[in-house]
Amino acid sequence: MTQALILKLLRLVCTSVSGLGRQKKLFILIYHQVMDQPDFMRPWEIDKAAFSWQMALLAKYFNVLPLHDALENIANDSLPSRAICITFDDGYANNVTNALPILMVHKLPAIFFIASGYLDGGRMWNDSVIEGIRTLTTPTLDLTAMGLTSYDIGTPDKKADAAVEIIRQIKHLQPDVRSKYADHIASLAKTMPDDLMMSSEQLVQLHASGMEIGGHTVTHPILATLTPDAVKQEVIDNKIALETLLNTSIRYFAYPNGKPDQDYLQDQVSIIKACGYDAALSTQAGVTQKYQDRWQLSRFTPWDNNPIRFMLRIVMMYAFNRL
Repeated sequence: MTQALILKLLRLVCTSVSGLGRQKKLFILIYHQVMDQPDFMRPWEIDKAAFSWQMALLAKYFNVLPLHDALENIANDSLPSRAICITFDDGYANNVTNALPILMVHKLPAIFFIASGYLDGGRMWNDSVIEGIRTLTTPTLDLTAMGLTSYDIGTPDKKADAAVEIIRQIKHLQPDVRSKYADHIASLAKTMPDDLMMSSEQLVQLHASGMEIGGHTVTHPILATLTPDAVKQEVIDNKIALETLLNTSIRYFAYPNGKPDQDYLQDQVSIIKACGYDAALSTQAGVTQKYQDRWQLSRFTPWDNNPIRFMLRIVMMYAFNRL
């Protein structure tokens, strides 16, 4: 069976009497970075070539909506069939340099959730781990004195594996403890990038292009590790900073990391509501429907690296709400 025939069949499935549109389902995609090319230290991130064909497929076969319009349509039962929203988390500079031009070519809207504390030269703790390990020339990274272990970093694949494992081990620590690990690893590197995240000017450009901006806290903490007052401060300060910079209302929020009961707690959802947001997004995989909690909307990352699997996964999620 040829690829062209499979895509035709997928299109028939998406537009047939399968009930996908009548079920009023909204599929929300999560992206973080769009790399120049595949990166051995970030094999999970998409590159420009893959993002381009993904956006072409979405433009051709789906109804890509701004998040605000999609949620309004759900509320009044007017959601079109094959409805999809595109979201980006964190605020990486390549969202502007790589993703934005591709979105503009296909005339697709998206919303970008920004951790405001990293604008203008900041670096997230996980990026300090990744970029620190990237340039190390030693065969091992010994962190036993800090309570972890010694990691084999003798090959590119081993470096990537070590970074993933260290991030997993320290992710849910208190922010100041987590930073000690990340800062130590960064200190071992000869140089560290200071241009991974957007500048204020790039964020203004992104918003001026017609893209919506959402809140994502100031420093991207695991909210479940914070006190209620600390959560409120992170959320409010982020919202104020973005609204001041962009001179607009910030209507939507995305939980950092975003797994319910793991990265944020149920009693913290009320804090997001109280901070003046209209809705909030998690990273719980699934589709969004009218009955779902508006402050814990589901999203999904399209990991597949070829058009057939990409389309099939979306169709399966639409039809059966499973990966």
